Amino acid sequence: MPDTASLSARDIRAALADNTTQRARELASSLGISEAQLVAANVGHGTTRLSANPDDIMGAVPALGEVMALTRTPSVVHEKVGAYANYHSGQHASMVLADDIDLRIFPQHWVSAFAVETATDKGVKRSIQVFDAAGDAVHKIHLRDGSNHDQWAAVVASLAHADQSDLLAVADRVPPSPPMIREDKADDLRAEWRAMTDTHQFALLTRRLKMNRLGAYRVAGAPFVRRLVPGAVDTLLMKLAQSGVPCMIFVGNHGCIQIHSGPIATLKQMGPWNNVMDPGFNLHLRSDHIAEVYEVRKPTKRGEAISVEGFDADGALILQIFGMRKENADYVPAYDGLVASLESEEVTA
Repeated sequence: MPDTASLSARDIRAALADNTTQRARELASSLGISEAQLVAANVGHGTTRLSANPDDIMGAVPALGEVMALTRTPSVVHEKVGAYANYHSGQHASMVLADDIDLRIFPQHWVSAFAVETATDKGVKRSIQVFDAAGDAVHKIHLRDGSNHDQWAAVVASLAHADQSDLLAVADRVPPSPPMIREDKADDLRAEWRAMTDTHQFALLTRRLKMNRLGAYRVAGAPFVRRLVPGAVDTLLMKLAQSGVPCMIFVGNHGCIQIHSGPIATLKQMGPWNNVMDPGFNLHLRSDHIAEVYEVRKPTKRGEAISVEGFDADGALILQIFGMRKENADYVPAYDGLVASLESEEVTA
């Protein structure tokens, strides 16, 4: 992050006033600051610094009723409408398992949080925004017209932090890890992969073999993975929309993973963005950021779990798409048929 010591909170507020239509993330980048620093500059001017502890936030936000949950990366934005409920706390990982909002939360990356009120031509927009140590957005909660706005003040008061400074120190952004490949461990990888009984065992498997997800995919080969053309994600989304086959779409950063479960119906291409525009679920995907795509098959006690996973040019995971699993079955024949029809990419050595 560039040295921003000479940029005061007043300077940042002036830039905000002069750029009311520019997205916060884009404006922050143009100023050489993080999005969290941009938001913090308005503390005392419609913004309140909050406790970033997910236990505190998830204990309070159910009172807001139906809201929009947003989790994003530079390549994809995942938006779900629903009410927060059924929160399960954990030291290293927490969960929200509500009917519509399904989250996996990693508390160590919930570093700063703010309640934001913004005046617009359509009225006051309210949101709770959470950021990591580098000041990048981890998760946001946007109130809608039908939300419990009468509960907003009480929720903000219950979460307000003792520190209401309008300046925020941030750490350097940690770049994504490149593919960690161990060709000498290929046989071990395939043997342990074949022995899996749950998809959650995969992370432990790769960590033990000193690989990461993309590195393991590059090593494993058939029948565990099949490399697909980069356009396969867009093709799969189209097939899902046309067929009505329900799916699960996972989008996450290192602080939060957000999951959509159900069918998708309406796709709209807008420049480089491929958009799912359905009531209750929006996905905005920069298809041009997808550099590698894999069909991945993992054995489980409930049948084979099949996913299509897209990565960017730096090796960061953009999204995962599964068939919508039933309680006692990970294998979804209709989804498998769609995935099997996707085009392979010929990879030359």
